Amino acid sequence: MSGPAAEVVVDRALVARLLRDQHPDLAGLDLEEVGTGWDNVLFRIGDALAARLPRRTVAAPLVAHEQRWLPVLAPRLTLAVPVPVRVGRPAPDYPWSWSIVPWFAGAPAAVAAWPDDRRAHLAARRLGRFVRCLHLPAPPDAPRNPHRGIPLAARRAITEAQLDRLGSSLLERHPALRSTFDRLAAAPPHTGPPRWLHGDLHPGNVVVGTGPDDEGTVVAVLDFGDVCAGDPATDLAIAWMAFDEPARAVFLQEAGARDDATVARARAWAIALAVAYLDGAADDASFTALAHRTLRAAVA
Repeated sequence: MSGPAAEVVVDRALVARLLRDQHPDLAGLDLEEVGTGWDNVLFRIGDALAARLPRRTVAAPLVAHEQRWLPVLAPRLTLAVPVPVRVGRPAPDYPWSWSIVPWFAGAPAAVAAWPDDRRAHLAARRLGRFVRCLHLPAPPDAPRNPHRGIPLAARRAITEAQLDRLGSSLLERHPALRSTFDRLAAAPPHTGPPRWLHGDLHPGNVVVGTGPDDEGTVVAVLDFGDVCAGDPATDLAIAWMAFDEPARAVFLQEAGARDDATVARARAWAIALAVAYLDGAADDASFTALAHRTLRAAVA
């Protein structure tokens, strides 16, 4: 996914130096850049590890959140998550902490379609169970995110501004978008305790198997930089991003979204996040396609 310009260029030479200076036992392994997102760059180290390094100042606290909280959350989760196995320190030519995490074989669910309805339902059940195990009440010192897990009344102004920037062409393509979002955003708010959220749960952060024996099987969930406490409906938005209607119902049931207000808020979040993807990643074909696919499902 493309995004803002890097404040520090994270290239192979830099990562090789950091490994040589801080983790010399890994310095002789093959090193390959495998992905650059808005906030981080990912390098594969050998067959089993990856280095995850911030490329912008705003991402540095997110890496710290992963390092602090993933070891706490992982033991109760039903899918693999990238718990840091080593922590990298700032260096003279690199200003932030960074992580070495496990490498998970497979492909993002955003590009690996479910091969059939049976496996789609199994994936929905597996991911829903993971979400239910994650969404327990969070402690008072859990991170808060100004954009995720917040009441929809607070998110609404952000979405309206994004819609204004995107212009009339989006509403021509999805005519009921504004009215549907307004109706869903009026659902009763979350009234229980703030719950743990992934915060950025979309198909690009869900790894599925691609082999003959595990094709379409959900094997891991990545990128917990936005981990926070708040309304679980934010995470439940993936129901409209990843699944068709029958599998969506399986996911929501397994995830514990059994009341109409939660489902309405989750659907509103699906619209809000899809609009955000279009506003912030217009030059990324995969996220543009995901956004329009999500809007077709959530606005229908």
